[in-house]
Amino acid sequence: MKINLKDKKALIGGSSKGLGYAVAKQLAVCGATVTLVSRNEHLLKKNMIELKKLTGFDHNYIVVDYNDSDGYKKIITEFFKTNSVDILINNTQGPPAGDVFSVNENDYQKSFDLLFKNTINTTNSAIKGMKKNNWGRIINMTSVSVKEPLAYLALSNTIRSAVTSWGKTLSIESGQFNITVNNILTGFFNTERLNQLNSEKAKKFNVSTDEVFDKMSEMVPLKRIGEPEEFGYLVAFLSSDYADYINGANIPIDGGLLKSM
Repeated sequence: MKINLKDKKALIGGSSKGLGYAVAKQLAVCGATVTLVSRNEHLLKKNMIELKKLTGFDHNYIVVDYNDSDGYKKIITEFFKTNSVDILINNTQGPPAGDVFSVNENDYQKSFDLLFKNTINTTNSAIKGMKKNNWGRIINMTSVSVKEPLAYLALSNTIRSAVTSWGKTLSIESGQFNITVNNILTGFFNTERLNQLNSEKAKKFNVSTDEVFDKMSEMVPLKRIGEPEEFGYLVAFLSSDYADYINGANIPIDGGLLKSM
């Protein structure tokens, strides 16, 4: 089975680094023209050079600030006035860590705007072209914590659960247009975000970062943390014609971390 995304256009959120860029790279290698979205223009330009070397053709990027949801909406709406995409990967940076007793109402509002409002605005703009073409893929990058909450990620647990429920609801309505909508429940992956969270936990419990990392690895039945390219493989498959009949699914990629069915 060879995944061929030639002539497909993809928009990938939060793609200057980490899982977002791993996804962008894999989609590009499979033949798609990708548009990266991030606030870090320096990294985006660097990624453009790497993608050109990998694929032999040019790709695109958009500079946004996900923390400014109104400003983000203006930029993304303007983009879709003259562009369309076949594949939309909804992803942003995560909100700050913290348990339910250390966050407040304002924190929840900011997280709602970051994770939910931006996702809605992007999808509403992108899905118009997908309907016109009678083909589309919308993939929401959420978290295993929507099924089994992580105590130190109260904001992420809460708002990503809303995104996941919304994605399922959208899949019911979009299927008639040959547009699939799926949620990926992300486990532990070797990214800058994970390293940041582990550093914060290490300080809180006065242990080394390596110790936190080792304990996290032990929680996973495969006894290791995932690599970003492994995440990219799943997204590439879901973006392809091979996944035509996969719709409205919550798909964990976590090495078996989730204990629930």
